Amino acid sequence: MSKNDLTKELFYLKLPYIRENHETVSQLAARKQWTHIHYLSELVKQESNLRRDRTIQRRIRMARFPVIKTLDQFNWSWPRKINRAQVQNLFHLKFIEDKSNVIFIGGVGVGKTHLASALGYQACLKGNTVLFVSAIDIINNLVAAQHAGRLKQELKKYLKPVLIIIDELGYLPIDKNGADLLFQIISARYERGSIIITTNRVFKDWPKIFNNDSTLTSALLDRLLHHTEAVVIEGKSYRMKEVKEE
Repeated sequence: MSKNDLTKELFYLKLPYIRENHETVSQLAARKQWTHIHYLSELVKQESNLRRDRTIQRRIRMARFPVIKTLDQFNWSWPRKINRAQVQNLFHLKFIEDKSNVIFIGGVGVGKTHLASALGYQACLKGNTVLFVSAIDIINNLVAAQHAGRLKQELKKYLKPVLIIIDELGYLPIDKNGADLLFQIISARYERGSIIITTNRVFKDWPKIFNNDSTLTSALLDRLLHHTEAVVIEGKSYRMKEVKEE
């Protein structure tokens, strides 16, 4: 087989690492007197690593994080109150395995979204599909889909990922229709997929989020809190701290 023929076959098989590096690696193999199996193993290993990295990057893009955040970037000294051990334990991702939920509760700028995003990023690295979306965007998208007669298809977008992160629940009021639509997602994901929620309201105030509909709120919380770990964060806004220091 000629070099050109080999290149064509490797294109066809979609093996970019081997296609671009087999000659270089063969020279290394000759110098180090590798066996044929060692040479082949090295090419296959690096091809697998490249494919794995590309898959992870695709998951991260599809998650739609506003900004990539990691746990290492979190400033533990800023919140007045946070259970560090509890948060760090969440990064083992056992809650995803158990199909349970996490709710970060706290005021504006205390790091809820940072930690939720970092958990989502870690989940992507570990092979899970993730979607990050604000509560209002979910409702607006579902209402538009409802009017267009494609609600069922749009709902699938929020049910398919292993983990969905619903950001900023409670920052804006939700009407009856919006509350019903959000309830559909939470109800459908119950014991089937994990949810992370960030909110500025404690649970007793959640009826205010959902148009003071205590019946719907109770039903929603009943499903949501059955398998949920709540993380309470107290403190002043970190973003306001940065503004004052400028």
